Amino acid sequence: MRVEIWSDIACPWCYVGKARFEKALAAFPHRDRVEVVHRSFELDPSRARGDVQPVITMLTKKYGMSAAQARAGEADLGAQAAAEGLEYRTEGRDHGSTFDMHRLLHLAKEHGRQDELIQLLYRANFAEERSVFTEGEERLVELAVAAGLDAGDARRVLADPGAYAEDVRADEREAAELGATGVPFFVLDRAYGVSGAQPAEVFERALTQAWGERSPLRPVDGGDAQACGPDGCAVPQG
Repeated sequence: MRVEIWSDIACPWCYVGKARFEKALAAFPHRDRVEVVHRSFELDPSRARGDVQPVITMLTKKYGMSAAQARAGEADLGAQAAAEGLEYRTEGRDHGSTFDMHRLLHLAKEHGRQDELIQLLYRANFAEERSVFTEGEERLVELAVAAGLDAGDARRVLADPGAYAEDVRADEREAAELGATGVPFFVLDRAYGVSGAQPAEVFERALTQAWGERSPLRPVDGGDAQACGPDGCAVPQG
């Protein structure tokens, strides 16, 4: 069975949702026969590479909330991440274009290192003090090498704006065709769709249903769950 996950490195609910899905997958009896593929979805595809701003500033502008409300929302996200065993910096992070990261993820897919790279990118963005947006291409090369990729290959991709660009856009077009308006968005064997950072129990049920049935894509009812869309991420407000 194949599970495709549309997500963005800038999406905190994708970070949390991945951990919840993996918890469910670890308990799934047929986990060794499940292939997980990460697909590209940019929350802000029009953002220029050099357009970087603090997360709190981005949240206040996008949602019209106060800085205090934005910080409270980040604190709540940090608590939810911690509940999944994840580190999360609630202050001092920045926000920018993730297009080059997605291009590198397609390189990683060709070498069977996609999951390793996306996990490192998530950690670098949400947990580490160093920025994935302001330190330049060598920071991304460093992470690619840590994921098991060749430094020269990573540099060649980053130096060529067209490398894997169409692969990223194709993923994004396919997400739209499947009805995904936000991320994370999980598609199980092209039979079931799960939207948002659902609890592990919802993913467990979806895996069981998808394993036993073949049908047109339809949503698994897990209730409302936090997700990120073109207008930004759902941020809890204190």
